Amino acid sequence: MNRTEREAAARRIMERTPPPVPPDLYGEVVRRGSRMLRRSHRIRRLLWLLLCAAAVAFTVWAVTAHPWVEPPSTTTPPVIDW
Repeated sequence: MNRTEREAAARRIMERTPPPVPPDLYGEVVRRGSRMLRRSHRIRRLLWLLLCAAAVAFTVWAVTAHPWVEPPSTTTPPVIDW
């Protein structure tokens, strides 16, 4: 199928009358859309809650463990000038 045939086929498809839309479609779409919005809001709220809980847990761990402090040496340093 060359370019002109493809263009002609596309024109024929676009010139057709669109199929009729069922009358109850709008209500169904609104119902599903609102349900999807509620679900996405719940998921977003849960993710924020998990992020805050992780931040609090990390802060508590950092305050109690002091990971920025160098641990004490378990051996004595070597004696060089004696």
